[in-house]
Amino acid sequence: MHYPKLQRLFLGLLLLVLPATGCNQPNSVSTPVSTPVSPVAQTSPQTPKLKVVTTFLPMYWFTRAVAGDLAQVEVLVPPGSEIHDYQATPNDVQAIAQANVLVKNGLGLEEFLESTVKNAQNPKLKQIEASQGIQPLQELSPVVKPVEKKGEGHDHDHAEGNPHVWLDPVLAIKQVENIRDGLIAADPENKDVYQANAAAYIKQLQALDEQFQQRLKSFNNQCTFITFHDAFPYLAQRYQLKQVAVVEIPEDQLSPDDIQKTIATVKKYNVKALFGEPGTDNKLLSSLSQDLNLTLRTLDPLETGDKDPQYYITGMKSNLQRIEAACR
Repeated sequence: MHYPKLQRLFLGLLLLVLPATGCNQPNSVSTPVSTPVSPVAQTSPQTPKLKVVTTFLPMYWFTRAVAGDLAQVEVLVPPGSEIHDYQATPNDVQAIAQANVLVKNGLGLEEFLESTVKNAQNPKLKQIEASQGIQPLQELSPVVKPVEKKGEGHDHDHAEGNPHVWLDPVLAIKQVENIRDGLIAADPENKDVYQANAAAYIKQLQALDEQFQQRLKSFNNQCTFITFHDAFPYLAQRYQLKQVAVVEIPEDQLSPDDIQKTIATVKKYNVKALFGEPGTDNKLLSSLSQDLNLTLRTLDPLETGDKDPQYYITGMKSNLQRIEAACR
């Protein structure tokens, strides 16, 4: 009469025991909570990327080459805009206010920066001047001024010297080194990566310098040229070219007096090469070059282009080809 009660009691005990033993089966796929985290997971970055603002395209290229994926890099002056006359926007102020680092060329090029940085009110902002330690060149060649209409002055003089140092591959290396050191100071934990990235890019710049040296050495102060933008004195001095004059021209059109000034300058210096800039309306200059029996070629100051840091390398190689062709 009591067996049914004993059977129910035995079944109850059996149901309590089975779940406990089931948790220890060797075929279980559940992962213990105490499993240690892998070393890769422990070293993955947990902090936000360094926010870096650069002033214009060459500084952006060099900074991206050094920072790689470790930083969020922005450029203030849109590629193709005139850096000399740039007016800062409220977005520029906000970008600097939120940035950890600001990278600038220096040598008085970024005239808009002083008030922009002041308005940003970012006391923690670290500034990197890429041209620090570079001896600036003053005016090396006569500058032929255009005939200015009343109230139309267009002055790009720089009291601190010529700022276009990025167009000399050797000085570009110095700028990359300054940017590298500044990023390491701002983010010392990633020192090894910044050093490795900088070394790889500098190796390309050194190879670029060697190409310029080898291909231009035969001209050795025998290639005289005129430009319409005083952007190339460092390049000329580095590779022993003779920039004999800079002819500044109005941005709208050449007047008859401007043309006569240019013709007189070419004849005076026995000029061999005439260089304009890409992206400008060179119809009048082309006509002028025909009158002078000179081929008008372009030299790129590399203030516009693709955002890939390799664009600097390819752009400078194109400049080398044009110089070599003009000097023959």
